[in-house]
Amino acid sequence: MIEFRHLRTLLALRDTGSLVEAAERVHLTQSALSHQLKDLEERLDCPLFLRKTRPVQFTRAGQRLLGLAEQVLPQIRNAERDIARMAGGEQGRLHMAIECHSCFQWLMPTIDHFRDHWPEVEVDIPAGQHFDPLPALAREQLDLVITADPQPLPRIHYEPLFRYESLLAVARQHPLADKRHVVPEDLIDQILITYPVEHSKLDVFTRFLEPAGIHPRETRTAELTMMMMQLVASERGVCALPNWALTEYLEKDYVKACSLGRDGVWGTLYAAVRVDQMSQVWMSDFLRTARETSFSVLNGIRPAG
Repeated sequence: MIEFRHLRTLLALRDTGSLVEAAERVHLTQSALSHQLKDLEERLDCPLFLRKTRPVQFTRAGQRLLGLAEQVLPQIRNAERDIARMAGGEQGRLHMAIECHSCFQWLMPTIDHFRDHWPEVEVDIPAGQHFDPLPALAREQLDLVITADPQPLPRIHYEPLFRYESLLAVARQHPLADKRHVVPEDLIDQILITYPVEHSKLDVFTRFLEPAGIHPRETRTAELTMMMMQLVASERGVCALPNWALTEYLEKDYVKACSLGRDGVWGTLYAAVRVDQMSQVWMSDFLRTARETSFSVLNGIRPAG
């Protein structure tokens, strides 16, 4: 009567708070998800949640099934890992590079969780390497690269993790602070603060300013997100960052944020892996853990297609 997919759907509904976002999380249409839940309620002969509430409010029966999901699904996951070890698929090396200055917020919990379950896999983020990560991945110097800028390289698979929106952060008293979205021309007289990477790897340039033939008055760089926020809050520039990286600063009313354009600029974060590594059970588990962890700790992201 109750299937694993039902439990996963209920957890997604609880975590996202809406049918639309839950459907994206479990890769169903909203209609298919609604039909699945209605079918389950008919089987159980009782409602599981209250319609037209946001966030979704669960009935006692729904809360009971959520408790079941929290108990059963992790056990299933652990059993899958144990069976993989029995099959001899536990050994490996996972050396990675991150082309994303804001990624540590979700990547570190992912690595910690992965190490707990795969202690036999050597996990490392090599420091001080002076090479391009993606070509190094193809040369087998690395095993995984987190990137938002995929390149067409042979034998490299790009596994989508999630979609995110780039937002423009401005000081609370900035003239742009009350705008829901900005246009490229709004940045002509602005100092744009970025991480110290090539402009070709920044969405604010490649997908917003350059297509409009616009250049900011000046650019400056900062190594850390906190440094960027301090500069923005003190009106020494503006910066474009992924929505999840701005969450804590927006919640504290430290800065304001605007979308880049009416429809916003959305990107996808990928885990780049060599094709031959995709068959490793521990690699599949790392990718799944990364995706699940990111949705549990980040705000504003969406499932990748």
